[in-house]
Amino acid sequence: MPGRYPVTFGEVDLLQDLDRSSGWVISKDGVPQSYVDLDDPTYLDFEYVQLMAVVIDLLGEGPLDAVHVGGCACTLPRYVAATRPGSRQIVAEPDGDLVQLVRDQLRLKSVPRLKVRVLDGRTATAGLQDDSADLIVLDAFSGATMPIDLATSEYMGDAARVLRPAGTLLVNVADGKGLAFARRMIATIRGTFPQVALLAEPGVMRGRRFGNLIVAASRVELPFAGLTRRAAGGLTQARCVYGDELVNFVAGARSLNDGDAVVVPVPPPAVFG
Repeated sequence: MPGRYPVTFGEVDLLQDLDRSSGWVISKDGVPQSYVDLDDPTYLDFEYVQLMAVVIDLLGEGPLDAVHVGGCACTLPRYVAATRPGSRQIVAEPDGDLVQLVRDQLRLKSVPRLKVRVLDGRTATAGLQDDSADLIVLDAFSGATMPIDLATSEYMGDAARVLRPAGTLLVNVADGKGLAFARRMIATIRGTFPQVALLAEPGVMRGRRFGNLIVAASRVELPFAGLTRRAAGGLTQARCVYGDELVNFVAGARSLNDGDAVVVPVPPPAVFG
């Protein structure tokens, strides 16, 4: 049922999509957190999620062993389960009451081979076995900001430990004018993963407006040509930057490390208003 619900870390609004009767949005403090279509898990409403799906679609064929750091309504786990039957997935979501709400209201139990662990991302990742995942999706936010402990070199090293040699890390980064945080985040990821691609809508990529940037990273070569083609041809009309162009984009930005004093970007009120 639509309404406002108490969760472990505050309150969330559960809203029904007026245009799609099976579509539901979870919002917190006025910031949309997740959109799911209960009848069609392949329908992805948020543009940045569409870009993440582009990456996932190009990761070979067959089922994946996937870890999702940040869950909310579990949009991408539902997508992976629908498009790659047989996938085994783990979701780390620290808000236990939110997990229960999604189970009760949004059919989470119907997603096959999905395990949800009520843990923060750092703790959950530390508890995973070496070389156990084909994909790690990092899409963790507290309201509209990313937990800084999931953006550091130390965390990237632990993610690399969990990923198989040909595994892929997929990260949602939010940033605005100047993209200072995104540049440091990409520099941090490149310190662990030599193959990196950045996907974003051109206005966001140029730092003209606040928005989401998607980073794909691996220790083996990524499907750059496919990413470029699919990103440009999708509904979002995004750019894909890699290689020398990405080196220029980072432009000497310093890596993030545990203990660094970092200002995490916060979207201006007009973004969601």
